Amino acid sequence: MDIESVQDAVIVSRNHTVCLVGGARVNPQVITSILPIVDHFVAVDGGADHLLDAGISPRAVIGDLDSLSEHARATFAAQITHIPEQATTDFEKALTRVANPMIIALGFTGGRMDHILAVLNVLARNTARAVILLDETDLCFVARIGETRIAPPAGTRIALMPLAAARVTATGLRWSFADQDMHPTGFISSSNEVAGPVTVQTDGPVLITLPAAHLQIAMQAAARG
Repeated sequence: MDIESVQDAVIVSRNHTVCLVGGARVNPQVITSILPIVDHFVAVDGGADHLLDAGISPRAVIGDLDSLSEHARATFAAQITHIPEQATTDFEKALTRVANPMIIALGFTGGRMDHILAVLNVLARNTARAVILLDETDLCFVARIGETRIAPPAGTRIALMPLAAARVTATGLRWSFADQDMHPTGFISSSNEVAGPVTVQTDGPVLITLPAAHLQIAMQAAARG
């Protein structure tokens, strides 16, 4: 199910930044660090327990609720939207009901490997959304179809990882490349380095990965519109 097909089910829809919090491991310091730039938090199933621990009341709690503690269930009873169908993951359930222009997602990059791969699958199918996966070490987002410009400091670690077939030109890297076919089973650009302002031109879904310290820079680059 594509995100664009469920506009009638939107729960959170404002011109602000929202943070989705999933049930995988979350460093409480990361939640604290993004408080000044996040307008609303949305818990994704067991992520409600992370927000409960942080003393944050979410705008909504979304998911099939199979990982939600009884304490969180009782505390956030008024915010719960139970979606029992199993055709989509809890991450996709939340994204289909959040129409904010910028989404930061915590608690989706650790834990079970199949959960991480499922998150990347959703991002690859919804390149029109500005979604940044974040943890205490790294962040990543899907480059715009067309051109993405980003200017981290020279020497910053960066990776370009295709989520499907894409033809890509990337400049401003230590190892730049032009008109290159990229594919998950073919050419990738991991452990690259910023040499100057970076421009990525792509016709397919390509994940840009940076250190978490560059969240503000990533938000500017990931913005759609």
